[in-house]
Amino acid sequence: MIFAYNKEQVGDVLLVILEDTKDIKRSVERKGKVARVTADETGKTLAWNIFEASSLIDIEGNGQVFLSDQDVAILNEELAKEGFEERLENTQGPVFVVGQIDEMVPHPDSDHLNICQVNIGDKKVQIVAGAPNASPGLKTIVALPGAMMPSGALIFPGKLRGEDSYGMMCSPRELALPNAPQKRGIIELDDSAVVGEAFDPAKHWKR
Repeated sequence: MIFAYNKEQVGDVLLVILEDTKDIKRSVERKGKVARVTADETGKTLAWNIFEASSLIDIEGNGQVFLSDQDVAILNEELAKEGFEERLENTQGPVFVVGQIDEMVPHPDSDHLNICQVNIGDKKVQIVAGAPNASPGLKTIVALPGAMMPSGALIFPGKLRGEDSYGMMCSPRELALPNAPQKRGIIELDDSAVVGEAFDPAKHWKR
Protein backbone atom coordinates (compact mmCIF):
# COMPACT_ATOMS: atom_id res chain seq x y z
CA MET A 1 0.00 0.00 0.00
CA ILE A 2 1.44 3.34 -1.11
CA PHE A 3 0.34 6.69 0.28
CA ALA A 4 1.06 9.66 -2.00
CA TYR A 5 0.33 13.37 -1.63
CA ASN A 6 1.11 16.42 -3.76
CA LYS A 7 -1.09 19.36 -2.88
CA GLU A 8 0.41 21.67 -5.50
CA GLN A 9 -0.13 19.31 -8.44
CA VAL A 10 -3.11 17.21 -7.37
CA GLY A 11 -4.85 19.22 -4.66
CA ASP A 12 -5.62 18.24 -1.08
CA VAL A 13 -6.07 14.58 -1.99
CA LEU A 14 -4.35 11.61 -0.40
CA LEU A 15 -3.82 8.84 -2.94
CA VAL A 16 -3.83 5.33 -1.49
CA ILE A 17 -2.52 2.90 -4.12
CA LEU A 18 -2.98 -0.83 -3.56
CA GLU A 19 -1.59 -2.13 -6.85
CA ASP A 20 -0.46 -1.09 -10.30
CA THR A 21 -3.58 0.05 -12.11
CA LYS A 22 -2.25 0.66 -15.62
CA ASP A 23 -4.00 -1.29 -18.36
CA ILE A 24 -6.92 -2.07 -16.00
CA LYS A 25 -10.38 -0.72 -16.81
CA ARG A 26 -11.70 0.81 -13.64
CA SER A 27 -14.60 2.67 -12.05
CA VAL A 28 -14.84 5.16 -9.21
CA GLU A 29 -17.42 5.26 -6.43
CA ARG A 30 -17.40 8.37 -4.22
CA LYS A 31 -19.06 8.91 -0.87
CA GLY A 32 -18.29 12.14 0.95
CA LYS A 33 -14.53 12.63 1.10
CA VAL A 34 -13.78 9.05 0.09
CA ALA A 35 -13.56 7.60 -3.41
CA ARG A 36 -12.90 3.94 -4.10
CA VAL A 37 -11.31 2.87 -7.40
CA THR A 38 -12.25 -0.67 -8.47
CA ALA A 39 -11.43 -2.96 -11.38
CA ASP A 40 -14.40 -3.31 -13.73
CA GLU A 41 -13.76 -6.99 -14.41
CA THR A 42 -13.25 -8.25 -10.86
CA GLY A 43 -14.62 -5.54 -8.59
CA LYS A 44 -11.34 -5.59 -6.69
CA THR A 45 -10.32 -2.37 -4.96
CA LEU A 46 -7.26 -0.86 -6.68
CA ALA A 47 -6.95 2.46 -4.88
CA TRP A 48 -8.59 5.04 -2.65
CA ASN A 49 -8.70 8.82 -2.99
CA ILE A 50 -9.22 10.73 0.25
CA PHE A 51 -10.35 14.29 -0.54
CA GLU A 52 -9.74 17.22 1.84
CA ALA A 53 -7.14 14.98 3.48
CA SER A 54 -5.64 17.79 5.56
CA SER A 55 -8.99 18.25 7.29
CA LEU A 56 -8.64 14.72 8.66
CA ILE A 57 -4.92 14.36 9.40
CA ASP A 58 -1.80 16.51 9.46
CA ILE A 59 -0.19 15.87 6.11
CA GLU A 60 2.41 17.46 3.88
CA GLY A 61 4.89 16.30 1.29
CA ASN A 62 5.44 15.89 -2.41
CA GLY A 63 5.35 12.25 -3.46
CA GLN A 64 5.26 9.24 -1.18
CA VAL A 65 4.27 10.01 2.40
CA PHE A 66 4.34 7.84 5.50
CA LEU A 67 1.50 7.99 8.00
CA SER A 68 1.32 7.14 11.67
CA ASP A 69 -0.88 4.29 12.84
CA GLN A 70 -3.12 6.94 14.39
CA ASP A 71 -3.47 8.69 11.02
CA VAL A 72 -4.47 5.43 9.37
CA ALA A 73 -7.00 4.76 12.15
CA ILE A 74 -8.57 8.18 11.49
CA LEU A 75 -8.80 7.45 7.78
CA ASN A 76 -10.39 4.08 8.49
CA GLU A 77 -12.99 5.84 10.65
CA GLU A 78 -13.80 8.02 7.65
CA LEU A 79 -14.16 4.95 5.39
CA ALA A 80 -16.46 3.33 7.93
CA LYS A 81 -18.53 6.51 8.31
CA GLU A 82 -19.19 6.49 4.56
CA GLY A 83 -20.22 2.82 4.59
CA PHE A 84 -17.08 1.22 3.15
CA GLU A 85 -16.24 -2.11 4.79
CA GLU A 86 -12.59 -2.36 3.72
CA ARG A 87 -9.82 -0.94 5.86
CA LEU A 88 -6.44 0.58 5.09
CA GLU A 89 -3.27 -1.02 6.42
CA ASN A 90 -0.22 1.03 7.33
CA THR A 91 3.15 0.45 5.69
CA GLN A 92 5.34 -1.65 7.98
CA GLY A 93 9.02 -0.77 8.02
CA PRO A 94 11.11 1.22 5.53
CA VAL A 95 10.59 0.66 1.81
CA PHE A 96 14.13 1.66 0.77
CA VAL A 97 16.75 -0.47 2.52
CA VAL A 98 20.33 -1.67 2.24
CA GLY A 99 20.48 -5.08 0.56
CA GLN A 100 23.26 -7.46 -0.34
CA ILE A 101 23.28 -9.80 -3.33
CA ASP A 102 23.88 -13.29 -1.97
CA GLU A 103 23.36 -15.30 -5.15
CA MET A 104 22.97 -14.48 -8.82
CA VAL A 105 22.19 -16.67 -11.82
CA PRO A 106 21.50 -15.75 -15.46
CA HIS A 107 17.85 -15.38 -16.43
CA PRO A 108 16.93 -18.39 -18.61
CA ASP A 109 15.03 -16.22 -21.09
CA SER A 110 17.30 -13.17 -21.35
CA ASP A 111 20.85 -12.40 -22.37
CA HIS A 112 21.20 -9.42 -20.00
CA LEU A 113 18.97 -10.09 -16.97
CA ASN A 114 20.00 -11.94 -13.82
CA ILE A 115 17.94 -13.52 -11.05
CA CYS A 116 19.32 -12.31 -7.73
CA GLN A 117 18.69 -13.51 -4.19
CA VAL A 118 19.05 -10.37 -2.10
CA ASN A 119 19.46 -10.28 1.67
CA ILE A 120 17.54 -7.34 3.17
CA GLY A 121 18.17 -8.18 6.82
CA ASP A 122 15.15 -10.07 8.07
CA LYS A 123 14.71 -12.14 4.91
CA LYS A 124 15.84 -12.70 1.34
CA VAL A 125 13.90 -11.50 -1.69
CA GLN A 126 14.24 -12.46 -5.33
CA ILE A 127 14.88 -9.56 -7.69
CA VAL A 128 15.34 -9.76 -11.44
CA ALA A 129 17.87 -7.13 -12.49
CA GLY A 130 19.76 -6.06 -15.57
CA ALA A 131 22.39 -3.87 -13.90
CA PRO A 132 25.80 -4.52 -15.52
CA ASN A 133 27.62 -4.11 -12.18
CA ALA A 134 25.44 -6.50 -10.15
CA SER A 135 27.53 -9.23 -8.54
CA PRO A 136 27.39 -11.54 -5.51
CA GLY A 137 28.48 -9.75 -2.34
CA LEU A 138 27.62 -6.27 -3.59
CA LYS A 139 25.68 -4.04 -1.19
CA THR A 140 23.18 -1.67 -2.72
CA ILE A 141 19.88 0.10 -2.10
CA VAL A 142 16.72 -1.92 -2.64
CA ALA A 143 13.27 -0.47 -3.29
CA LEU A 144 10.77 -2.92 -1.84
CA PRO A 145 7.13 -3.44 -2.83
CA GLY A 146 5.23 -0.44 -1.50
CA ALA A 147 7.88 2.08 -2.58
CA MET A 148 7.38 5.06 -4.86
CA MET A 149 10.44 6.15 -6.80
CA PRO A 150 11.32 9.85 -7.18
CA SER A 151 10.10 9.56 -10.78
CA GLY A 152 6.68 8.47 -9.54
CA ALA A 153 7.17 4.85 -10.60
CA LEU A 154 5.56 2.38 -8.20
CA ILE A 155 7.21 -0.78 -6.94
CA PHE A 156 4.95 -3.82 -6.68
CA PRO A 157 5.65 -7.56 -6.89
CA GLY A 158 5.72 -8.69 -10.48
CA LYS A 159 7.38 -10.88 -13.09
CA LEU A 160 10.16 -10.13 -15.56
CA ARG A 161 10.28 -12.56 -18.46
CA GLY A 162 8.30 -15.05 -16.39
CA GLU A 163 10.44 -14.87 -13.23
CA ASP A 164 9.12 -13.46 -9.95
CA SER A 165 10.66 -10.16 -8.82
CA TYR A 166 9.93 -8.57 -5.44
CA GLY A 167 11.53 -5.15 -5.67
CA MET A 168 14.23 -3.25 -7.51
CA MET A 169 17.91 -2.59 -6.90
CA CYS A 170 18.41 1.11 -7.51
CA SER A 171 20.89 3.23 -9.39
CA PRO A 172 21.95 6.65 -8.03
CA ARG A 173 20.07 8.28 -10.91
CA GLU A 174 16.85 6.39 -10.11
CA LEU A 175 17.11 7.61 -6.52
CA ALA A 176 17.60 11.20 -7.78
CA LEU A 177 20.83 11.51 -5.78
CA PRO A 178 23.00 14.61 -6.28
CA ASN A 179 25.85 14.22 -8.78
CA ALA A 180 24.55 10.80 -9.78
CA PRO A 181 26.44 9.21 -12.67
CA GLN A 182 24.33 9.28 -15.82
CA LYS A 183 24.99 5.67 -16.70
CA ARG A 184 23.51 2.27 -16.01
CA GLY A 185 24.43 0.48 -12.82
CA ILE A 186 23.09 0.07 -9.31
CA ILE A 187 24.53 2.07 -6.42
CA GLU A 188 27.57 0.39 -4.85
CA LEU A 189 27.81 0.80 -1.06
CA ASP A 190 30.94 0.19 0.96
CA ASP A 191 31.32 -2.73 3.36
CA SER A 192 30.34 -0.62 6.37
CA ALA A 193 26.71 -0.40 5.20
CA VAL A 194 24.44 -2.48 7.43
CA VAL A 195 22.14 -4.87 5.58
CA GLY A 196 18.50 -4.14 6.37
CA GLU A 197 18.93 -0.57 7.58
CA ALA A 198 16.81 2.18 6.06
CA PHE A 199 18.28 4.16 3.19
CA ASP A 200 19.70 7.50 4.32
CA PRO A 201 21.10 9.64 1.48
CA ALA A 202 23.32 11.61 3.87
CA LYS A 203 24.87 8.38 5.12
CA HIS A 204 24.91 6.21 2.03
CA TRP A 205 25.74 8.77 -0.67
CA LYS A 206 28.68 11.12 -0.13
CA ARG A 207 29.51 12.52 -3.54
